[in-house]
Amino acid sequence: MWGDERAAGSTPRSRPAEEEPALVAAIASGDQRALGALYDRHAPLLFGLAKRMLGNAAAAEDLLHDVFLEVWQHAAQYSPDRGTVRSWLVVRARSRALDRLGRGARESRAAEQISTLDEPASAPVTLDGARLRRLATTLPSELVAVLDLTYFQGLTAAEIADKLGIPVGTVKSRLARALESLRGAMAPARGAGS
Repeated sequence: MWGDERAAGSTPRSRPAEEEPALVAAIASGDQRALGALYDRHAPLLFGLAKRMLGNAAAAEDLLHDVFLEVWQHAAQYSPDRGTVRSWLVVRARSRALDRLGRGARESRAAEQISTLDEPASAPVTLDGARLRRLATTLPSELVAVLDLTYFQGLTAAEIADKLGIPVGTVKSRLARALESLRGAMAPARGAGS
C-alpha cells in the first residue's frame, strides 16, 4: 500500500526501536513514508494478534487496516512517556479486537481465564457466566475497574496505574483481591460443618 512512497534503500528494519517515536511524530506531520515504515515493522505482529483473537484472517486484515488508519489520524496523541510505540500499537489492536468480539465473548473468555488461575488440578471449576457476572457486581467498584481494564481491555498493570492515577502495586493488589474474592465465591463449599 505504501511501498511505492518509501525512499529507495530505506528498510523498516534499519530503524531501531528508539527511533520509532520519531516515526510517529513524522506520521503526525503527514509523512506517509513513516506510516509505511511503521506498518512494515509492526503489521506482522499485529496481524498475528488480531488473527488469534478474532479467529480469521479476513477480520484480522480489516482490524489491521483500522488500527493503522487510527494511527494516521491520531499519531499526535502518542506519548513516549506512556510506553513504547510497539505497546501503543498492541494496545490499540487488542482494544479494537475486543470491541469486535463483543461483551458476551469477552465475559466468557474472562471467566475461562479466571477459572484456570492457580486452581489445583484436583479441583476443576466449571464457571457459569451469569453467576460470574453476578459475583463481579458484588465487588467494590475499584476492583471491578481493575478486572475490566485487565481482562476486557487488555491493559498492563503499568498502563492501568497510569490510567487510574494509582501506583502499580495498588493495581496488582486490587487485581489479586478481586480474583481471590471471585475464586472464593466460585469454590464449592469445602469442609462444611467440619
